[in-house]
Amino acid sequence: MALRHYTLDFKLSAAVDSSSTVPELLSIFHEQQMTETVHETNGHGYLGTFVGKNGWLAILRVPSHGLVTVDLQCYEEEDVAQVDNLLNALESKLKVILAGNITRIKRLPALIRGAEVDRYWPTTDGRLVEYDMDQLVYEEDSAFQNIKILHSQQYGNALILDNDLNLAESDLAYTLAIMGSGRENYTGKEVLILGGGDGGILFEMAKQKPKMVTMLDIDQKVIDACKKYMRGTCGNILDNLEGDCYQILVEDCVPVLKKYVQEGKTFDYVINDLTAIPISMEPEEDSTWEFLRLILDLSIKVLHPSGKYLTQGNAENMTESLRLYEEQLGKLSCPVGFSKEVVCVPSYMEQWVFYSVWKK
Repeated sequence: MALRHYTLDFKLSAAVDSSSTVPELLSIFHEQQMTETVHETNGHGYLGTFVGKNGWLAILRVPSHGLVTVDLQCYEEEDVAQVDNLLNALESKLKVILAGNITRIKRLPALIRGAEVDRYWPTTDGRLVEYDMDQLVYEEDSAFQNIKILHSQQYGNALILDNDLNLAESDLAYTLAIMGSGRENYTGKEVLILGGGDGGILFEMAKQKPKMVTMLDIDQKVIDACKKYMRGTCGNILDNLEGDCYQILVEDCVPVLKKYVQEGKTFDYVINDLTAIPISMEPEEDSTWEFLRLILDLSIKVLHPSGKYLTQGNAENMTESLRLYEEQLGKLSCPVGFSKEVVCVPSYMEQWVFYSVWKK
């Protein structure tokens, strides 16, 4: 059973006296058979809760500074029109009471909590984004991660790994960007893809007639799920683990990369689609940075002298994270140069940075 949480805010140019504000609002709550309870605030204005027989809960704050807020919670199946009537009545009354003192009124759409289909994901810098997800298409735990595919009316099916939105069927821009945005010629080339279990990169790469593409992904269940439910991204490329110009190896990429280094095998392109750059150097992120450094070092070692290493970075506004990554590029076993571009990935709702790295 989901809960709707409505908010109504009045930003004021000066504080108001709750004794002249609250009494005029009480009749509106009483009409909805809501009972008032006043809470002690130690001189910080009025704080009251109103509970209705139908389970509604309203919180009214009239603090000693210039902000009046109303929060209203009700169950999702409640009559939306009745809820709107209450909020409309409170907004209209407050406009009259606070006339001449209002600098901004903000009433947000309801936050839906506990819905069967999750629709909220934070951006990399912690801003809340609401998606139009309306169906859980698939969910399973593999040995490595939780895998979900949700349907969005705008973005098609979207792959969610450990509650992190990876890619939606709308996100061809991501795939083309991590492949170099049309600047690279893959015809007749040897290409290594790290990760990429959604099949998007492999599908687009095969169109360019490479000599051979090797894709390394550790999770067969991701491949199987995307093969069935993400065909807008992967087409039919995941139907077979081998084709005329590609092979999919369901393995941990680290030991395979180490084997390639020992054998002296090189690639014209290495595309790393494993994970985004960590957003900080905090201890909980250390293992991710260590993994990233290991993959980066091994990838450069298997890169042909004239080859390129292509990867995603992070959101454009995560400047410190991107700076830390660029520091790592200066600490590799050989000197490298790099360029970057910023691309809008539809389902991310953020500007995303992609890197191209080469040996000097």
